[in-house]
Amino acid sequence: MSASRDDRNSARIPPSTATTSRPSRRSVLAGGAFVLAGGLLPGRLGSAAATPLPKATRALDLSSGFMDFRLLGPDKPASRISVYDGTPFKTIRARRGEVLDITYRNGIDEGTTVHWHGIRIQNAFDGIPTLTQPLVQPGGTFRYLVPLDDPGTFFFHPHCDETGQTGKGLAGVLLVEDERDPAFDAEHVLCLKDWRLADDGSFLAMSEPAGASKAGTYGATRTVNGQPVVELEAPAHGDVRLRILNLDSTRVMDIGVDHGDAALIAVDGHALPPILLDNLPDGVWRMGPAQRIDLHIRMPAAGGTVRLADYRQSSLYTFATLTATSATTPAATPAAHAPRPFRPFALPRPQVPRADLKRATRLSFLLQQATDAAVKETALPPDDPLAKALIDSLCVGSTTYWAIGQQSWPTGTRRNLPPPLAEMTTGRSYRVSINNGSRYPHPVHLHGHVFEVINSSTGRLPHHFADTVLVQPDEIVEIAFVAAPGDWVFHCHILEHMEAGMMGYFRVT
Repeated sequence: MSASRDDRNSARIPPSTATTSRPSRRSVLAGGAFVLAGGLLPGRLGSAAATPLPKATRALDLSSGFMDFRLLGPDKPASRISVYDGTPFKTIRARRGEVLDITYRNGIDEGTTVHWHGIRIQNAFDGIPTLTQPLVQPGGTFRYLVPLDDPGTFFFHPHCDETGQTGKGLAGVLLVEDERDPAFDAEHVLCLKDWRLADDGSFLAMSEPAGASKAGTYGATRTVNGQPVVELEAPAHGDVRLRILNLDSTRVMDIGVDHGDAALIAVDGHALPPILLDNLPDGVWRMGPAQRIDLHIRMPAAGGTVRLADYRQSSLYTFATLTATSATTPAATPAAHAPRPFRPFALPRPQVPRADLKRATRLSFLLQQATDAAVKETALPPDDPLAKALIDSLCVGSTTYWAIGQQSWPTGTRRNLPPPLAEMTTGRSYRVSINNGSRYPHPVHLHGHVFEVINSSTGRLPHHFADTVLVQPDEIVEIAFVAAPGDWVFHCHILEHMEAGMMGYFRVT
């Protein structure tokens, strides 16, 4: 659904505007000026006034590139996938309170950025080309300051040609650990993703009109951590933490557990009072692309097996099994793994800004299907710093199928940034109703914020904190948050829907 690769690459911005001039690490660690090519980055693209930068506590290098990986099976042809640091689903572990100073180098063959999904970050480092930063050209670098104020399960990915780049595997996991976390006997990270592959291992078209205009273009090769299924072990009667990430471009999943006690303990990294999976509607958690959950599993007796599966389709997809072993962890006593009542562990409560619901400004947005003819032609005022900025052609889709309140993100030859969906004030509380007027579900993500899911018209959602919420057809979900300064993207995370128009931004000044 995007323009051809040759056409898109011909309109790239000059590489020099996307490559940073690197100050010394000492200056950043000491809280010195963070100067990039073209001037001070915070606010330089008109998103917000410059604000003090956090002091970095840990320096990392991150690069993107390609590798051959046998997604179809060990005896099948390999596929050329996109990865960070030469590893499928590269995982960064860090501690709550750290500020990561990350130098990213683009090793793929087209422009890209890095978006730190779910992290409350300064707007200049949010990774949105044109809106918050220049596109990072092949061979270029960009420096991100990533503050880790919230513990939990997060991830990172490009925010340009996502159907192509993320669709081919470019996504990493960011785990923020907390010294207050309860002690589990085992922990496993499970990254769920489909792949659009031909029998020879090559990639099929990432998007097709019939998919982009409806529920999305599905992949037929389903994997967890790049494999059809993973077989894991944990101590008998032990407590296991599972971090499950839906890193697919399209698929909504109904995650359930058989043959073991299980509780939902976090959504999008943020703790909620534990809920037994059996007490959720249909005994599953419905999870759209970009959403994450943490589960607490109590293992059965030695030899017993717990099965994890997606129950949404008629053909059950079992993606992981956990087998209980007689071995215990070094610190555990035999009594610690004897049969006992299941009392799910509670993670530390979220410490995020809480909206004042009584005084909050109310806004409402309709998610709808659209065509170019139905989209309102609006523009930024001529004196706006972004009025003349053009979105790189690589970062727009080819056709408009979707809109938010009759306003669509540019597609085709339309490349001017649209005006914001709403203008907000820093520090003020907002209650936003998301009304899905279409026939298809939409996982809606708000950048740079953790929002409170207050209620849904169907009554299916518990009260919780999140950065992405799945809104079902004909459903209204209400969220609330305290606005942070910047231009913050608000979009559907079914990647084709986003690239076909279902994206906008809130301007907070």
